[in-house]
Amino acid sequence: MPDRGRPTASPPSRRSVPGYRRIGSRWVRGLQCQGFWLVVCLSLLALLPAQGHAAQESLKASKPFAQHFLVLQLSDGSQAKQKEVLDVANNMLKFYGTDNIAIDVVTFGPGVGLLFAKNKNAKMVNSLAVQGVRFDICENTLKTIKREKGSVPALNPRATKVQAGVARIMSLVKEGFILVRP
Repeated sequence: MPDRGRPTASPPSRRSVPGYRRIGSRWVRGLQCQGFWLVVCLSLLALLPAQGHAAQESLKASKPFAQHFLVLQLSDGSQAKQKEVLDVANNMLKFYGTDNIAIDVVTFGPGVGLLFAKNKNAKMVNSLAVQGVRFDICENTLKTIKREKGSVPALNPRATKVQAGVARIMSLVKEGFILVRP
């Protein structure tokens, strides 16, 4: 039988062809492999705003008549700065009334000390929380403290953990909150 243009040698293995990668027992083109990981990463990113949004909704739901929205940033560990942030929150509640303003105090870095159970300002934190002020504490900072010191001090039960303090601030600002850093 005559040769009809069929190759006599075996075709090259996919290993020798550029652009192919092995995933499990299958060989796929590089773009298919990258596409897979792109879909995985985008899916994970889609979950992040949903978590921040859920926390946002709970804050707005607790203040249905609020016309003003304020986020106070605390990233300084000094007692004076902590007191200043708490005074601003208290003054805004007095000025607008507890039903007319939603306040979220976001702590990260050295500012998380405000929400430790044995903080000198714990009584004022509890008083403001009863009036509807939300206190967020950055989990990234807590992980750093645990890694460096071996443990994290007990937290004020009024503290709400958020994955990243700065991301929480950005989410609140995007939702219409005004950022103030006293």
